[in-house]
Amino acid sequence: MPGADKNASSHAGAGHRERLRQRLLTGGAEALADYELLEFLLFSAIRQGDTKPLAKRLIAQFGSFSSVMNAPPGALAQVKGMGEASAAALHAVSLSARRMARGSIQQQPVLGSWQALLDYLAIDMGELKHERVRVLYLDTRNRLIDDHLAAEGSIDEAAIHPREVIRRAFDVGASALILVHNHPSGDPEPSRADIQITARIAEAGRLLNITVHDHVIVGRGSHVSLRAKGLI
Repeated sequence: MPGADKNASSHAGAGHRERLRQRLLTGGAEALADYELLEFLLFSAIRQGDTKPLAKRLIAQFGSFSSVMNAPPGALAQVKGMGEASAAALHAVSLSARRMARGSIQQQPVLGSWQALLDYLAIDMGELKHERVRVLYLDTRNRLIDDHLAAEGSIDEAAIHPREVIRRAFDVGASALILVHNHPSGDPEPSRADIQITARIAEAGRLLNITVHDHVIVGRGSHVSLRAKGLI
């Protein structure tokens, strides 16, 4: 009977969801595969039915779990089986992860929680498809007081001028800063332009007693510190 088949399918789907829920609650960090975790996240927006095909479709289209979670809501909503509610559910989780990571570096010395800073930057910038330049301004105790989006695009003096970087330090009462930008190619090795603009900003800072602690370039799953490479 068609109705019986539908009820059996619904019961099987509910059983699958319950099994995933129990594995999530009782297992460790790797209790669920990437597509299974994505399945579970989709449950909140898709109340019934099998979300496994959709989860696998999302990973196939965007390339990885992290790329799905970093995709713009509009792009997510265009995938077959998705919609605004499903895209919003995934985007909310992505924003939550960013805020958790950001919270771990606030109200404490950034230099003393360097790995937390790198984790935050990787979550926030590692999957970007365009270049973004940020300046993290620090107080005298090296606590973050301003996370400033300085430019969208390549890092050069047309996009980010040393004088403007240092002037903002005075505006927000900062005594030090960390430059950050990402390489959409995924390779974080610094370019000649990266090294040159860093040297100019560091020199401008020295003249006005503003310390440039580092310039961190974020790639896909990796980073480079110009300070660690002896380039500052």
